[in-house]
Amino acid sequence: MNSDLQAAAWIALVNPKSPTNVGHVMRAAGCFGVSGIFYSGERFNHARKFITDTKDHHETIPLTWTEQLLAALPDDAVPVAVELVEGATSLTDYTHPPRAFYLFGPEDGSLSQDLVNGCRDVIYIPTRGCLNLAASVNIVLYDRLLKSGGDRQSGDELIRQSRDNNNRLKRQRD
Repeated sequence: MNSDLQAAAWIALVNPKSPTNVGHVMRAAGCFGVSGIFYSGERFNHARKFITDTKDHHETIPLTWTEQLLAALPDDAVPVAVELVEGATSLTDYTHPPRAFYLFGPEDGSLSQDLVNGCRDVIYIPTRGCLNLAASVNIVLYDRLLKSGGDRQSGDELIRQSRDNNNRLKRQRD
């Protein structure tokens, strides 16, 4: 996504519940090329030292606290609420904007009505039941990648760059 300077995605988290949640979101952000993450609330600030970002993406992707998430909206980015909201668009039918600012609620709550009202688009992931925060972020970013239509790096070189150090597997055909 970030190879095209016009296309970018940001993640906004409302009062994330735990450092584990944020660590997993950071990992997804690094894997899918997110430009930055914003968060509100105080819970994560109290537990930040326990973040579980095993790939150290927090060293290259800005993780910024803000009191008002929509005030942090980057220029020309479209605010997109990701929430189980009546009248929302299913992710399967959604066309992602080139510059998107995805807002996710906490695992133990929802986005506020004011945040939902402040978003141009409101989407939901069509599942039976609600997903955890990191799973939701991963699904939305993967859907964005699939629908991007741009040049996507693929093949063995990407696999070698992406896998863990202990993985040296190769497909062997008969």
